[in-house]
Amino acid sequence: MKVNIYIVDKKGKKELYEPLVEHYRKLCRPWAQVEVHEIFTKEIARAQEQSPEAAQRSYTQALERFCGSGYDIVLDPEGTLVTSHDFADLLKDRGVVNFYIGGAYGFERPFVGASNKAVSFGRITLSHKLVKVVLLEQIFRGLSIIHNHPYHK
Repeated sequence: MKVNIYIVDKKGKKELYEPLVEHYRKLCRPWAQVEVHEIFTKEIARAQEQSPEAAQRSYTQALERFCGSGYDIVLDPEGTLVTSHDFADLLKDRGVVNFYIGGAYGFERPFVGASNKAVSFGRITLSHKLVKVVLLEQIFRGLSIIHNHPYHK
């Protein structure tokens, strides 16, 4: 199984978050290859200065080329709230799963609608880097559930 995480985010604070990212990627290795793709282009930077709508369009333009290459799951505050078992079901029997974490202004509704599933980790606002770590932990937890590993109790 391959899991891709596509995140609209500037690189930075590597010393703080990278050890956790690598920790969860390593834990997932027996069951899945997990790749994190941080995307932040000049077009995104310019669009974010123009308007929320322009920013959302720029996120779509940067990410749409990856859509359709697997089971596409968008993280969206208006998405379905899921339990860890529900989350595990999203991963089960999939060859490739692509997760999308939008930029500061979220996703355009058509981008969300074109995905296979939109999920929410709650209504609170978290930094993109923290959401990435939470997502990685849930991927490991979901894989643990699928493979009857004792991590999830």
